[in-house]
Amino acid sequence: MSVAKVTEIIASSDKSFEDAVQQGISRASETIKGITGAWVESQKVTVNNGQIDQYRVNMKITFVLK
Repeated sequence: MSVAKVTEIIASSDKSFEDAVQQGISRASETIKGITGAWVESQKVTVNNGQIDQYRVNMKITFVLK
């Protein structure tokens, strides 16, 4: 039997939502081992002078406990 845990993270990118997801998973992988999936709960952009400044995602990361 395996037990999984879910943790919430927020990541951002100045390129795209997809890059924000990748940045978040890459960073989480540095300290969380056994990541098996991620669910993007919400997406948001910040705007500066009428231009998109940053893409932000709120994700739930699932990983298996040892």
